[in-house]
Formats: sequence, C-alpha cells, structure tokens
Amino acid sequence: MSVIAVLGAGKIGEALLSGLLNGGHAPGDLLFTERYEERARELETRYPGMKAATVADAARRADILVVAVKPQDIEPVLDELAPLLGTSSLVVSLCAGLPTALYERRLAEGVPVVRVMPNTPMLVGEAMSAISPGKHATPEHLATVKELLSHVGQVVEVPERQQDAVTALSGSGPAYFFYLVEAMIDAGILLGLPRALAGQLIIQSAVGAAKMLAEGQDHPVLLREAVTSPAGTTINAIRELEKHGVRAALLDAIEAARDRSEELGRAHES
Repeated sequence: MSVIAVLGAGKIGEALLSGLLNGGHAPGDLLFTERYEERARELETRYPGMKAATVADAARRADILVVAVKPQDIEPVLDELAPLLGTSSLVVSLCAGLPTALYERRLAEGVPVVRVMPNTPMLVGEAMSAISPGKHATPEHLATVKELLSHVGQVVEVPERQQDAVTALSGSGPAYFFYLVEAMIDAGILLGLPRALAGQLIIQSAVGAAKMLAEGQDHPVLLREAVTSPAGTTINAIRELEKHGVRAALLDAIEAARDRSEELGRAHES
C-alpha cells in the first residue's frame, strides 16, 4: 500500500487521516506534518503508530503528498518540496483557490498534481469533494485520489475551471447552512422557546430535510411546495424571505466567495 503524507494536520488534514485509518490503511503508512509540537504529540497519542514528520522527510518517504495547509502558507512548503519530488510522486492539493499550474510551475517537470476542494463534513465522514487533474495527472492518478477521498465522503470530478465555483458552493457551503440554523435558533428564542429546545427542533429538521433531499427523487422546489399550504404559515414565511431578498443575497454571497477563491489563486501568479 502507498505511503501517504498529509502536509498540514489541521481539522481537514486530521479528518482525512482518520478516514484513511478507518478505511484500512496501516498507521505506519501514514505521515503528517504539523508546525506546532503540542499538536503533533496530540495526534501521535490519538492515533498510535502514526508519526509526525518534517516536510522534507515526508517528501522522501511518501508516494502521495496531500497538501492541506492554508493557501497563504503554500510558498515555503513548495520551496521545500521543489528539489525533492519527482514524477513518481503524486501531489494532492486541498488548498482553496490554488490552481494545479502553481504547483506545476514550482515543482519538477512532470510531477502529477490533482486539485481537490473538500468541505468540513469530512470530519464526520460526509464530505463533498470535487477533484480536477493537472496536466500531468493520469486517469490512474485520479482513481487513486477518488479512492482516498471515498473514505471520508462523496467525490465528483470537475474541470479545473469550475473549481472556484465549487469552492464557493460546496467548499464554503456548510457555513451557509450553519448560519441559517443559527438564525433560526435565534428566531425560536425570540418566539419564547428555550435555546436547547429551539436547537433540537431546528437541527433535527435540518437532518430530516437533508435526508429527504439525498434519498428522494423530488426537486427541492417540489419538496418546499409540499410544505407550503395555501394561506398557511409557511407561505407567509416565504413571502417575508422574498420581501427581504434572501434569495438574491445568497446568490451574491456565493458569487463573492467565488471571487475570493479566484483572488487566492492570482495572489501566487508571480
């Protein structure tokens, strides 16, 4: 089995490592890098047999290097990787906004790169990850990345030109749902419900609604209409949402997230 190194063991990095362990990968075949010593020791204790490494050591030992650092921190990582990686290595980028062309410019000619946009439900094994190949990545490389990510959720392949839109929609998407749930809990409190009860009502409603979307065949519009009786409570609520431009605000918000993803990529063009 391939040796896999995760460069940057934050929440997403740890979630991937945990998913790989649960999927049958041996701890000795997994490495991670972590800038904070305390965090490194914490992970080694939590996952016995899995060891922290330097970036250089990970580059020498691993067949697959998953880059999961913040986009702003990519430059020093690439500086360390550049003299050490060859075409036998596979680089998997989980960094929002960073195109495969950036890695291809900075690493040796022919190093295969696959760009991935995951999201935080990876922490509970329910990620939505979109993958795109760089110019040196083969169908076999894509199959390898799909297999890795299948341990933590679902995977789709998209053209790289769509990755900034994917980042805005599903990469940031969980935050929009959390924001909405937060507001609905506040509404429950405003209406006189205890916070704990309001939270329980809304969270289970969200879980049930998500299951209906995932397991059913009906379009979201039909599901919404099924709750919206003539002259009932729901249509009055929908009228207020439309009056306040919630739909338009959501479109603008996702477009703004797309624009920021594009900016993150352009920041490294030079």
